Amino acid sequence: MGPGKRGLLTAAVTVVCAVTVLAAPGTAFAQAGGTTHAAQSPAPTPAASPAPSPAPSATPEATKKLEKVRDTLDRLYHDAAVATDAYNAAEEASKKQSAQIVALAKKIVEGQQKLENLKNQAGAAARSQYRTGGLPPTAELLLSDDPQQFLDGAGRVLQGQRATKNLLGEMTQTQADLKDYAADASSQWVKLEANRKAKAAAKKRIKKQIAAAEKLQSKLEKKEKEQLAALEQQAAYKSQTAWLDTGILKEINGKASAQGKQAVKYATAQLGKPYVWGAEGPASFDCSGLTSQAWAAAGHPIPRTSQEQWKQLKHVDVKDMRPGDLIIYFDDASHVAMYVGDGAIIHAPRPGRTVTVAGAGSMPILGVVRPDA
Repeated sequence: MGPGKRGLLTAAVTVVCAVTVLAAPGTAFAQAGGTTHAAQSPAPTPAASPAPSPAPSATPEATKKLEKVRDTLDRLYHDAAVATDAYNAAEEASKKQSAQIVALAKKIVEGQQKLENLKNQAGAAARSQYRTGGLPPTAELLLSDDPQQFLDGAGRVLQGQRATKNLLGEMTQTQADLKDYAADASSQWVKLEANRKAKAAAKKRIKKQIAAAEKLQSKLEKKEKEQLAALEQQAAYKSQTAWLDTGILKEINGKASAQGKQAVKYATAQLGKPYVWGAEGPASFDCSGLTSQAWAAAGHPIPRTSQEQWKQLKHVDVKDMRPGDLIIYFDDASHVAMYVGDGAIIHAPRPGRTVTVAGAGSMPILGVVRPDA
């Protein structure tokens, strides 16, 4: 087994153990970027657990250049994440609108059939009245040889008139319903077309940002790429350590719900699968594709995008979070990860990366939401 696979297996086993003990005290993940660092209480600090650093040969000028590259890459991938959320939202809306159009089409067909039947009934009633000659009731009474038979017939006529009136009313209502169905269908078609355009625009933005990022990275030498990776790890480590140094992990002791355990189990099983924008499994995922599918597997469907997960799910304090909860990142809610305990998350980071374990504080936290509140 190669070192990459051993590292992945180690991370997976570590997370499974963390899930099993459900945030048992004494262990904390201080390292981000897919590498876990376990340490005994108290929580690790930079002094106790040295931060990764660029290769020794990196000069200050080279480091400054690579920092600019890292900032640019972060911006490009962040913009791609925002566009991915927009694409996913348009995709979900398109699915709903398509389903609504199909349902309306069925109602229109059923309404047209009902109207045709009503017209046939109305025609039969009109023909029956024509056969009686349309005589006034007084004339029919004078001409009748059997007054009682006439009175019985008159009662039936009154019933028929009421039925005809109801029939005409039902026809009018059915015609109005058909008109409303047609208007609704037309409106949904307009929305569907707008979302198709939104999807196309978002897809174009995603590809543009990812292509720019890949082009920038392709210009780097192998040594520079290694130094850049070290800088990324260092930044994530610094952020995670600062988060742990607040003492927050001492306050987080929530235990996963039954559905939360199932969601964590699903997310853990996806470790190592590639990030692909717009993907929701089973072979690849984007960030919200992973979290939405994990909770769907737990029997509790949630919104598809990170922004809608932030808007629609119940917010909880960071100190109250438990395994299975979702951590939303960045001010625009453009990234989401699943908390799995011990200060760690599982997430699908960005293009070119795989579903991995990271420190919960390795990115700017916007807030925490609970799907099964």
